[in-house]
Amino acid sequence: MNRVDRLMAIVVRLQGRRVVRAEEIAAHFEISVRTVYRDIAALGEAGIPIMGEPGVGYGLAKGYHLPPVMFTAEEASALFLGGKLVDHLTDASLRKQMESALLKIRSVLPRDRQDYLDRLERSTEVVALGLAPLPRWSSEALIPIQRGLAERRVLALAYQGARRRELTRRQVEPLGLVYYGDHWHLIAYCRLRRDVRDFRTDRICQIQLRNELFSGHADFSLKRYLEAAAHDGKFEAAQVKFKPEAMERVRREWSCRLVQEKEEGESVIVTLLAYSLEWLADWVFSFGSSAEVLAPERLKTLVALEAETVAAKYAVPPPAGPLPWFRFGPLCEPNQIQSKLCRPGSPPRPPAAWTRASCRWPSRLRCLRKRSCPAANLAFGLPRVGQTIGPGSFGKA
Repeated sequence: MNRVDRLMAIVVRLQGRRVVRAEEIAAHFEISVRTVYRDIAALGEAGIPIMGEPGVGYGLAKGYHLPPVMFTAEEASALFLGGKLVDHLTDASLRKQMESALLKIRSVLPRDRQDYLDRLERSTEVVALGLAPLPRWSSEALIPIQRGLAERRVLALAYQGARRRELTRRQVEPLGLVYYGDHWHLIAYCRLRRDVRDFRTDRICQIQLRNELFSGHADFSLKRYLEAAAHDGKFEAAQVKFKPEAMERVRREWSCRLVQEKEEGESVIVTLLAYSLEWLADWVFSFGSSAEVLAPERLKTLVALEAETVAAKYAVPPPAGPLPWFRFGPLCEPNQIQSKLCRPGSPPRPPAAWTRASCRWPSRLRCLRKRSCPAANLAFGLPRVGQTIGPGSFGKA
């Protein structure tokens, strides 16, 4: 950036803030503090009314404004792409404001740059995996939350937890707004619980910005809170073994609390932190056979119970009428096939003590009898003498 562009950018930066320190300007433009002093002096000589106070910073005199600044094509493109992300990653309250702001910006652009944005809009889209559009959140919580944060006003919420069907009424003092795990989260002091809590904004059913102002929390740091939340015992550690093809989804959905990855053979062992093992069990179960819980034991139990619940929903009742017992249990052992159970002309009689779990049927067996075996005849059709049959041969002659 040449000096003329930098001087203009410094004025724009001063106009957008009440006070700006020289160190902040130097860091933003990657110049030295002495260069900032020379630039400020040059702007003063050019008639820009810059006020400065030692130890505080610089600012423009009250009432001074630059004329409207024309956007470059690159700046207009950046704003357009930002609008696309706002359209999909925020709620209805911000979408309306962003749409209005972009319309105003577009209206002051020259015709050639308006055409440039039109072409860009036709060739740009934000989608999720599988080319499915990202969900558009219908809540309108972000604008009231932002106002509550900026004006230090109390928020009244009707909130529905992840595992609660009833709404709870809360009065909270907003302290921060964070985006992680594909959702916006309000970090606030809850007067009901008397502690700082994390509220997912899409679970806020009603929100009201009250006129009541709150004070305190001067020492609260959002960054320190998020760092401490992962280490102060609020989260439980778990170890899960994933197949390599599942790791892209694991990193995408669990990036904020993924502690360690360790390759072991053809699998990856992941250590992660979860606020709720119940929720983690549902998430791990969604991977099917691509995930295996190693620890803790309670998480194994929760996943197993979930699997049993789902299996019970899809259990197929046995058809009416008599069925060959060995279709759903073990077949004869080799010595029984040639002796006790498979005598020519006698129907098979399964021992009552045999169960599916105790099946010792070999992977392959050979029908060596010259006459047809009734058990094999029922299970596989009439086998030919010397035909090789096995568990995968049901219904084949």
